[in-house]
Amino acid sequence: MREFKATGPVSNTLESHGSRLTTHDSNEIFIQVKDLVHIYNRGKRGEFRALSGVSLEIKKGEFLAVVGPNGSGKSTLIMHFNALLTPTEGEVIVGGLDTRDPRHIWEIRRQVGIVFQNPDNQIVSSLLEEDVAFGVENLGLPPEEVRERVEEALSLTGLSGVRDRPPHLLSGGQKQRLAVAGVLAMCPACLVLDEPSSMLDPAGRAELMETLVRLNRSGRVTVILVTHFMEDAARADKIIVMNEGRLVLTGPPDRVFAEHALLDEINLALPAAAEISRGLRRRGFPVPDGILSLDDLVSFLCRR
Repeated sequence: MREFKATGPVSNTLESHGSRLTTHDSNEIFIQVKDLVHIYNRGKRGEFRALSGVSLEIKKGEFLAVVGPNGSGKSTLIMHFNALLTPTEGEVIVGGLDTRDPRHIWEIRRQVGIVFQNPDNQIVSSLLEEDVAFGVENLGLPPEEVRERVEEALSLTGLSGVRDRPPHLLSGGQKQRLAVAGVLAMCPACLVLDEPSSMLDPAGRAELMETLVRLNRSGRVTVILVTHFMEDAARADKIIVMNEGRLVLTGPPDRVFAEHALLDEINLALPAAAEISRGLRRRGFPVPDGILSLDDLVSFLCRR
């Protein structure tokens, strides 16, 4: 597995056009994965090895993007982060708690909330506000605290103005933000999202990404995003690339997307701006490496 680490001092400033997230100073490890193996139907017909010896560390406050071709093990990996799955071999430690210990499951799931691909599967109430309150009320908290958490979650996701609307009348982007709000109201330390924008149009996808960026940048939550949109992955602090159940590459977006040969080999596209830049360089134009957003590309070309 090829790993790139940031060189030079850690910065707390945004890069041009807000195309990259704030880098966090925290070095505290929140999730540690050691030699993780996961085998479905072990010893039975249809046995399948989904993960093979995966090891990684996720820092508190980090924005991590997980990319890879279909069947590479992305979804299996993230389901270990809140003990929906437990290791066949190896270990996963979340907030200092071993996911293999049944005594820790409730606390791990309190710390790590998951938002899945289809938000309709997580909507349980007939009014938006009631849906956000559902999980919090099940914690047995006082009504005053429930109201405070719901208010904050609606505000953070930009849904306060539609709080009385039935969920089925929401746009796709609003529904996905509602799913995020319902998890946020539980006050997790980490928010894990599995292909949350795959069913959204470009406007809905942009809405969701801006919400995730804002939540992470405010320091409220660690974000782990599984996505096949490379433009979204480019906004993360760090990217991990999965292929055939193995972690094959990890590092900051500019270093990961510079590995053209490896990404081509596993059929992963570059962000559009990086692909255009690559084509221009092939034609002799002095376009620098590390351009990952169209805003940055336009800015560079307009200076020429």
